[in-house]
Amino acid sequence: MDIAKIKGWWKIRLLLTIVGKKCLKEMTKASKNGKKSSAQCLRSTLLWAKDSVYGKEHHFAEILAAKTDDELFQLYQKNVPINSYEDMSPYIERHKTGEPDILFPGKPKLYATTSGTTKEPKWIPVSEHYYKMVYKKMNQGWFYTMIMNRPKVFYGTTVIIVGKAIEGAAPDGTVYGSISGVMSRDIPEFMKSIYYVPVEVNYIPDYKARYYCIMRFGIEKDVTLLLTANPSTLVEMQTNINEFFIDYCNDIEKGTVSDKFTIPDDIRAALVAFAKPNPARAEELRKLKERFGTVLPKHYWPNLQVINTWFCGNTKIYYDKVRDSFPPDAVFHEFSYVSTECKGGLVLKSNTQETTLFGHKIYFEFIHESDIDSKTPKILQIHELKEGQRYCLLATTSAGLYRYNMNDLVEISSYYNQFPQIKFIQKVNGTISLTGEKLHERQFIEAVHEVEKKTGKIAPFFVGFADPQKSNYRFYYEFADQSISVSEAEEFTKQLDSCLQEYNPEYREKRASNRVKTPETALLGPEAFERFKAACIDRGYRDGQFKLNLLMQDEKRHAMFKELVK
Repeated sequence: MDIAKIKGWWKIRLLLTIVGKKCLKEMTKASKNGKKSSAQCLRSTLLWAKDSVYGKEHHFAEILAAKTDDELFQLYQKNVPINSYEDMSPYIERHKTGEPDILFPGKPKLYATTSGTTKEPKWIPVSEHYYKMVYKKMNQGWFYTMIMNRPKVFYGTTVIIVGKAIEGAAPDGTVYGSISGVMSRDIPEFMKSIYYVPVEVNYIPDYKARYYCIMRFGIEKDVTLLLTANPSTLVEMQTNINEFFIDYCNDIEKGTVSDKFTIPDDIRAALVAFAKPNPARAEELRKLKERFGTVLPKHYWPNLQVINTWFCGNTKIYYDKVRDSFPPDAVFHEFSYVSTECKGGLVLKSNTQETTLFGHKIYFEFIHESDIDSKTPKILQIHELKEGQRYCLLATTSAGLYRYNMNDLVEISSYYNQFPQIKFIQKVNGTISLTGEKLHERQFIEAVHEVEKKTGKIAPFFVGFADPQKSNYRFYYEFADQSISVSEAEEFTKQLDSCLQEYNPEYREKRASNRVKTPETALLGPEAFERFKAACIDRGYRDGQFKLNLLMQDEKRHAMFKELVK
């Protein structure tokens, strides 16, 4: 068979099947002995990085001298501490200023940025080795799982909503941006025919304009795959369609891009050059509007096969809002356990939340949920877990993260041979995430104190709650000056919201795109904390064990604070 002569979706399906089957075959073979594969993964990672600054400081060569897998695990725990981003940051800073061989051989290919626990974002290094062996190679398996579940998934157009591939550069010139944007940019040449719009659309700064352009071109096509990490994006996408449907039809008919939106001239030029008049499709869309009133994806994309998005943890709320808007035959394919720090595995079956961990590509350790707050937690290996139990993950990657605390609580739902299949439950250790913003309690506290300094209004007690139903936060204040009005408190919240956007780029992005709505304000009377604590003790809390986080997602406690509002 001469593959070079094959064109269109036949070629895409054939090539993805060839490389994807190979990827899954490798994973299946490795999964038959989880302990052995985990040890081999750790050995290869340490061997690769043993001559780096971090490797020498933490005795990677001595760890590699272990004669058994158990000894290897023990020596690794003994010589390498459990790390947070703050622990890794000094090494990352040295890479950012141009030093090679700090966390791994050479320098990062790029940095992926995400929110941290303070106002400074995290810079997560991505090595060339990790990019090729995990992101690129395992993505082949990811695409193949979609073909396994829906063979016609690549027969039409693909709509992929991702971040910017390049947003800026470190002091030494190494770029930073969205890893999903980089992957989208670097798709194989044979797949580019199914992409519906120039990549420049992802660089439109204004979110409403960006959504408009994404859907102005997307709604014109026969889409069979829709891919975006957050289902909250699907909600905003549909909101945009409802608001600008007439503009869509006019632009599609004429081959234009509406001048209602602020779009940089160079990007607008690229989009206009790409657009062609399509009066027939415009007429089809207008008839759908006449027939149904509110036009939904199941109307304009009737052949849609797969919606690839998260529907685990808090994201299920948004999934529930949109799932009935899509064709009944389409399947939702969980985006898998993936973060800026770690692409953890693959979801093999659609309409499930179970991610099969890459035990042969990433070295995982686990802490049982009952042991998370211990100063000396018991560390478990991949073969020591129990189905139905919940754990916090530590990840070691070939991108320079060693025993990195992911601060994620996951549940072992089942097994793929000896590789655990997990479901994400929630963030832990003070981090709240309605739709990927990962807002940390420490950021909230620092932001409140900053606004106190700016305004002169002092809040001896304050607390914030995430409301997943409303997709926003509600902030409660007990001001020292009890005469402060609701409108003054709302202005305090407005400034607090601005501070949080400065501190947390993910929160800023979600607010700008309206996936996290405007925060609400509530005023508390005097001694609110004392009254809340007394109410908790009356309900059975032990006084000596009572503690209160200042940023929570807790419906029961939130309901109690609502009763304390003035």
